[in-house]
Amino acid sequence: MSSHPRLPLSRRHMIRGLLAASAFGATSQLWTGCSSKPTSEAEATDSSAASSDAPLVIGMLYVGPKDDYGWNQAHAEGAAGIMKLPGIKVVEEANVPETTAAAETMRSMIVQDGATVLFPTSFGYFDPYILELAKEFPEVQFLHCGTLFEEGKHPNNVGSYFGFIDEAYYVAGIVAAHASKTGQMGFVMAKPIPRIVRTLNSWMLGARSVNPAATTQLIVTGAWSDPVKEAEAVNSMADQGIDVITCNVDNAKVVMETAEKRGIYCSGNGVNQSAVAPKGYLTGAEWDWTGVYTSYATMIQEGKTLMNGGIPHLYLGGLSDNFVKLSPYGEPVSEAAKAEAEQAKAGLMDGSLVVYKGEIKDNTGATVIPAGTEYKPGNPELEKMDWLVEGVNGTITS
Repeated sequence: MSSHPRLPLSRRHMIRGLLAASAFGATSQLWTGCSSKPTSEAEATDSSAASSDAPLVIGMLYVGPKDDYGWNQAHAEGAAGIMKLPGIKVVEEANVPETTAAAETMRSMIVQDGATVLFPTSFGYFDPYILELAKEFPEVQFLHCGTLFEEGKHPNNVGSYFGFIDEAYYVAGIVAAHASKTGQMGFVMAKPIPRIVRTLNSWMLGARSVNPAATTQLIVTGAWSDPVKEAEAVNSMADQGIDVITCNVDNAKVVMETAEKRGIYCSGNGVNQSAVAPKGYLTGAEWDWTGVYTSYATMIQEGKTLMNGGIPHLYLGGLSDNFVKLSPYGEPVSEAAKAEAEQAKAGLMDGSLVVYKGEIKDNTGATVIPAGTEYKPGNPELEKMDWLVEGVNGTITS
């Protein structure tokens, strides 16, 4: 990850101060209810009333800035949505790297802010930081975006959630193929992990449902956010005659801006980026975390937890579950493209359209999904995706 500027008094610095002063143990005991009991019935009643009136404190961690026009902004918008709910207090910290700093931030939120639920939103927070802290704080619920919970392997107070954003990429691929005059498209990818690879393959399958000869050039930057490499990738593709570009990076703003400057179409990722590419923006695959976080908050306020089985350890959904959505169609999108995109969207939502239905070949010509086989959203086989579909130019292996 690229480094980010930090405020001089971040909660990570404050927790270091607590540890240096040997105050952490005492503070932890106070938080976990190990302080002395009330000495009278009246004090006990007052204590109970205060506890029942206390808000549910939720901690949110972002690996980048909250206004990045991408992954972090989408989660921050979700957090802003639940801040409006009664009885909810949200504490946030942005620019938290995938290092021990993440553990320090989470511990600080628990000890200093009284957070009982944490949403660490970046992939690299999970192992070892969430797993270690989950054992240290068994009464705190850790809900991680991305990693699949494995029963018997992960602590019972750890859960995971994710959306099938590849469904939105499939629809966006249809729109892209309609807009492309050359049939040559491009995809800028941060890291080739299965879920990100699936967004590319879904995009390509959607495009090829319109134009069977369409191709997509892949460039992998190797970092969640690297503005220089992202701009270079778009310029390189534009120089090759590619006329529609999308991406799956933390911050899609640079990709969209560069495409706009080069006069080619673009399709967004994470949040609506039409403001930075008003002429060439077609649509985009967006996250819709407000509904997801609201569902979690409601369940927790009802007394449901991961530990008592009231909250599922694995929470997944797609277009039909309001986990993901499409950006509004831009000015360049034709009525024919809109009609075909909406038809596909309806099919994905009612289950009549299955994207990964055989026969499907990879870009080496090998059959990866045989005829008669289909993998619907949530199928474990899709979580193993390490191949590129036919029509993609590039590689995800070293």
